[in-house]
Amino acid sequence: MAEKVSIGEASRSCGVKVPTIRYYEQIGLLLAPPRTEANRRTFDPGDLRRLAFIRHARELGFEIDAIRTLLTLQDDPHQPCSTADAIARARLAEVQQRIDSLTALKAELGVMIESCSHGKVADCRVIEVLADHNQCTQPHH
Repeated sequence: MAEKVSIGEASRSCGVKVPTIRYYEQIGLLLAPPRTEANRRTFDPGDLRRLAFIRHARELGFEIDAIRTLLTLQDDPHQPCSTADAIARARLAEVQQRIDSLTALKAELGVMIESCSHGKVADCRVIEVLADHNQCTQPHH
């Protein structure tokens, strides 16, 4: 039988804080693990793989509901992957939108800094633009 580990060891090995593990259990992403006679949670290798999956999905920015769906798909690997593909495509679109927004922000900050040229605050483009969004060169950032 595979070795069971404590919540502290699960935390260390998966890089997830103990309160987060408890939260994932509370919201049903992790099944309630068995407990020892001292009422301490014990995690088996399958639990640790699931916890690592959740951590990695969160690092990639997937929302909890998307992770829940992906876990359901993982639990039944014989179904088509179209749902997983759609979830990943939606996340990719969100990332691209964020990149576009950050690119516009970068351009706007560059224009503000370039226009200021270390003059006086009274003539500072940084201050002007921050005070009046209509002066921005980028409509959305």
